[in-house]
Amino acid sequence: MPAPLAAAAFVRAHTRLAPAILVPDIKLHLATELTPLWQATEEFLQQHDMAPPFWAFAWPGSEALALHITQNPELVRGKRVLDFAAGCGLAALACLRAGAAYVEAAEIDKLAAAAMRLNAAANGLRLEVHLGDIVGTPCRWDVILCGDVCYEEPMTRHILPWLASCARQVPVIIADPGRKYLPSARGKTLAVIEVPTSLELEDTLQRSVTLFQLPPG
Repeated sequence: MPAPLAAAAFVRAHTRLAPAILVPDIKLHLATELTPLWQATEEFLQQHDMAPPFWAFAWPGSEALALHITQNPELVRGKRVLDFAAGCGLAALACLRAGAAYVEAAEIDKLAAAAMRLNAAANGLRLEVHLGDIVGTPCRWDVILCGDVCYEEPMTRHILPWLASCARQVPVIIADPGRKYLPSARGKTLAVIEVPTSLELEDTLQRSVTLFQLPPG
């Protein structure tokens, strides 16, 4: 595994600071092109056994969550929030800007953790980054946010029972752009947000993202 300084240096070398699409006052270290970063990361992967660079893009789910939180700050103001599988940390940063008392962003990828720390620093925010699989942890938050987490069957099977159990205690909000493994029991729909995207990442130039509150399991 790379040391934190090496991971941060890799993120800086392969991204540039750019505004989020729907919340442009939040700046993120993002890749300008997919292919060069993917190739560079594959070499890094071989050396450090790491995941693809999902952290280098603001995916539709995180964009939709960030906008929804920005427009409805009362959802997180004064509360303890978990941004689960946080990627670049966009939703977590939106929560901090909305007045959350404490925000924890969880990721299993060291490069994602490095990117989130850099993104928080770039916006003058203090973000608690949890590196590792947080599934199974007793719920210690007031709100849990999940952006675009149902894109693979093994991951969905791993996370949903835990998220559903957390939903017995606190709101668990999932932002989904129509992924294949979305649970059939979706609970209350909170919003539907149109998010511009790229053909490098998606098969369309725009995704309709549904935010729903997961029913307790």
